[in-house]
Amino acid sequence: MIKKLARSIREFKAVSILTPIFMIGEVVMEVIIPLLMAALVDNGINGNNGEGDMNYILLMGGALAVCCIISLFMGFAGAKTGSKAAMGFARNLRKDMFYKIQNFSFSNIDKFSTASLVTRLTTDVTRVQDAFQMIIRIAVRAPIMLIFSLIMAFAINAQLSLVFLLAIPILAVGLFLIMKNVHPVFERVFKKYDRLNNVVQENVSGMRVVKAFVREDHEIEKFKNISGDIYNDFTYAEKLLAFNAPLMQFCAYGGMLLISWIGANLIVVDGTLTTGELMSMITYAMQILMNLMMLSMIFVMVTMSRASAERICEVLDEESDITNPAGAPANAVADGSIEFRNVSFEYKKGSGNYALSDINIRINSGETIGIIGGTGSSKSTLVQLIPRLYDVSSGSILVGGKDVREYDLETLRDAVAMVLQKNTLFSGTIKDNLQWGKLDATDEEMIEACKLAQADGFIQEFPDKYDTYIEQDGSNVSGGQKQRLCIARALMKKPKILILDDSTSAVDTATDANIRKAFREKIPDTTKLIIAQRITSVMDSDKILVLDGGKVVDFGTHDELMKTSNIYREVFESQQKGSEE
Repeated sequence: MIKKLARSIREFKAVSILTPIFMIGEVVMEVIIPLLMAALVDNGINGNNGEGDMNYILLMGGALAVCCIISLFMGFAGAKTGSKAAMGFARNLRKDMFYKIQNFSFSNIDKFSTASLVTRLTTDVTRVQDAFQMIIRIAVRAPIMLIFSLIMAFAINAQLSLVFLLAIPILAVGLFLIMKNVHPVFERVFKKYDRLNNVVQENVSGMRVVKAFVREDHEIEKFKNISGDIYNDFTYAEKLLAFNAPLMQFCAYGGMLLISWIGANLIVVDGTLTTGELMSMITYAMQILMNLMMLSMIFVMVTMSRASAERICEVLDEESDITNPAGAPANAVADGSIEFRNVSFEYKKGSGNYALSDINIRINSGETIGIIGGTGSSKSTLVQLIPRLYDVSSGSILVGGKDVREYDLETLRDAVAMVLQKNTLFSGTIKDNLQWGKLDATDEEMIEACKLAQADGFIQEFPDKYDTYIEQDGSNVSGGQKQRLCIARALMKKPKILILDDSTSAVDTATDANIRKAFREKIPDTTKLIIAQRITSVMDSDKILVLDGGKVVDFGTHDELMKTSNIYREVFESQQKGSEE
């Protein structure tokens, strides 16, 4: 896990290495300072038979000032490089995770909720960033200071230094018990953070529905419950961590009292310790015990960040199950012909629960194919296999006479334009959204695509026309307008295959008919797959595919299906009856 996360340091290796060096420099100066103070007291102030030696005092005072200045510089430099290294590490880690997510297939994305991925990219990365900064600074400084101070303390008086050997194991055992009990709590908390973000995301994105059904109180209660769970878990974790401070203070102050008591006896009774040496011992004692406290803080931080690091590595370890074949040529797709050969598909491999079974269809280039079926008949799943948003579990799909798994992914998906069931527009102008289909599109190309999608009319009514700003997820346009903009964006690709997944459900029947008429007249060579609930949207298609339970039950023209397909005829008659009433 550490090795995997360390890959995100990259160009910040230099500052990551410099930071510990600066910390070591600061430690050396802080270890030297007590020695100089002891010499100043014993040889300067108390020297020359108690009368003092001013020259020695000035010399040692100057040396102390230089050491303090160097220590200050080293501390400042370490803080600066440490911050740069930590910020850079976090930036790279977020980028690595985001790039990884971009390469996920739909099946990979299905393993993580949107809220969970957002939490991992934000809260979890911030915790790991804080831990990284503490590791390259405090985790270097504290143990080195501890070791150096212990060496110097033992050099001054080994007997007095045995006090530290008593405090360290007490502290170590206490910290181990605290960390052992706290880590599972933090693991549980971060999973609940995912749920909290999910509640907030659902509420904000569905605010119109919440208000329409007057469900504000219900949503508040949901938020209150999950927020309360997080509060309770964090409170429990903090209660456990609270033992850290009194444990440290017990060891620190107990050690100080023992050193002062034993040291005073050694000066007064035995005369084996000087006043300056006792001062140095007290200073080293403070350094040792304070750095033990810092080490305990590191353990706390690492414990908190460990759960976050594990969650980040879950994303980094996830491998897309859809990859480019080795050495796949970037040859263009020959035409829009599609063939399903004995295709079966299951969302979870090995489950035996097939969404599609034994699909065998041949679609000629340029044909318009309507697809109908009840809810859950896997209409969307069928078309998502064509651009390899999912891979088939068995069988094969051919586009342009070639297995889709043999194509370069970018080449295949450039040839297939898909308007998904959930229409998504991005923050930006209408032009910005249309250019998703073609980055270097001219104004004329955009207007032509929008005319085909029956979108140009309402765009021209906006004051800013094609420069009209679209709010996040298209919240400032109607459902029908959003659908037509998404269709226009897909047409900008000039695809060999155009897939409309129930993408005209929010437009009126006249507009729907105009869109299909424009398709027939303007893009006759493009293969068009139209999933629809309204029979009128597909009845003039070259052929109509009827799905039921993930299987093809009928395939033919409208007239043929009216004679041979009970399902198709029943849907047609029920809709005709509904329209007459």
